[in-house]
Amino acid sequence: MNYKFLIYISYSYALPIGNPLEVEILRRGDTVMWYSDLNDGKLALENKSNVLNTIKDVVNYKPHIVLSATNDVPDFISGLKVQIFHGFNAQKRPEGNNSFSHYRIRGFFDLYCTQGPTTTSGFKAEQKKHPHFEVKETGWSKVDPLFPIVKKEKNSLPTIMIASTFSKRLSLALNNDVFETIKILAQSRKYNFIMVLHPKLPIETKEKWKSLEGKHFKYYDTTDLVPLFKKANIMFADTTSAIQEFLLQKKPVVSFNHTFNHDYLIHVNDAAKLEERFEYALSYPENLLKNIEIFINQLHPYNDGKSSQRVIEACITYLHQDKTHIKNKPLNLIRKYKIRKRLGYFTFKSYNKPYTITVK
Repeated sequence: MNYKFLIYISYSYALPIGNPLEVEILRRGDTVMWYSDLNDGKLALENKSNVLNTIKDVVNYKPHIVLSATNDVPDFISGLKVQIFHGFNAQKRPEGNNSFSHYRIRGFFDLYCTQGPTTTSGFKAEQKKHPHFEVKETGWSKVDPLFPIVKKEKNSLPTIMIASTFSKRLSLALNNDVFETIKILAQSRKYNFIMVLHPKLPIETKEKWKSLEGKHFKYYDTTDLVPLFKKANIMFADTTSAIQEFLLQKKPVVSFNHTFNHDYLIHVNDAAKLEERFEYALSYPENLLKNIEIFINQLHPYNDGKSSQRVIEACITYLHQDKTHIKNKPLNLIRKYKIRKRLGYFTFKSYNKPYTITVK
């Protein structure tokens, strides 16, 4: 049968997550449409022709499977609700030790397609407490284009990728000492810098960094980070989840003021020591690389570029499986009301029971 998929997003940074899934769905001969519930995502989808513009159009589309890169999804849309995640568990704050925010169960999803053993074990533990969903480890679609890893040839000048989160307390982009140091290093002609900033950072912050544009500093306004990952020898970042994605290449990351002393990162808290840390990272320390290997084997052990294929296959398989052992999702009345109010769509229809279709 021809399956109807819906890729449900909110922000522009979800496109690189959904695009590999779209390619796989179309390769299989199935149908896929996109929908964003926020303007940022809607603007990012303007160049696509397979977009549903209103929530009423989404309801009428009647998808079999909804792939969501958001924290929740309207319960009144038909189909299997699948969480595909909008990032790795970045462990930015103290609660990251127990990954509270990453493993928060909101009661909207039937299936969680997890990224690797760490994520799988976390959601399996939550599943025991909330037995209304299934967990399947598939790998993450966003990193499919990263593979296979091609070893970067050492150029005369090493390339350092800078990435930053948006939170005021954690963002290196908001630290003036870091800015001045990078400005000096770019002018030193020892390194080539490429930079991307989180879309939620203030415009004035982005303009400030753009002012460094020159032969040895390039600013990129994009959410498609994989091509930049491939260009870089090392990364300089704070606590952004881009760190985990970059590490999958087994390349070092220098982290500024990170909340946790992870042994797979090179830590620095003083902008005056950046060049020293960069040089150490560029030496590719053997012990550090071993720690990175251990980390990624738990985070995302799949390096075949076929996570999107596994996600789609897991969805279709689970769609037809017997779900009599799965409990109904919680009523969630307040959250459901808030979603209806935000989308301006009030209906009593709710797919609260495990969603199943039968092929005759």
